Amino acid sequence: MPRVTLVRYEAKPDRADENEALSRAVFAELRTTRPPNVAYALFRNGEAFVHLFVNFADDSSDAVTELPTFKRFQDRAAERWSVPAEPLRLGADLVESYGFDATMARA
Repeated sequence: MPRVTLVRYEAKPDRADENEALSRAVFAELRTTRPPNVAYALFRNGEAFVHLFVNFADDSSDAVTELPTFKRFQDRAAERWSVPAEPLRLGADLVESYGFDATMARA
């Protein structure tokens, strides 16, 4: 079953740019490794961050969480954050979408 993960948190004001840079490194590595069947997005509003991860093929986040850059991002994250992460993980089938590549979804 596909996995959908949404994670919200706030960075400390003086660490938000550092947090963004560490996050961007994950995206750079994803563009190089190109794992199949996943989508990942980062949203920022000031110090507030939201990560959205979708694995269209499996109930796993390993395609991102096992990356060396993600491990660096996670390392000492609590020191960068003023509001801890609130993860929401769902196993769910994609019913309909706009903006996601529909060929990634299993029929």
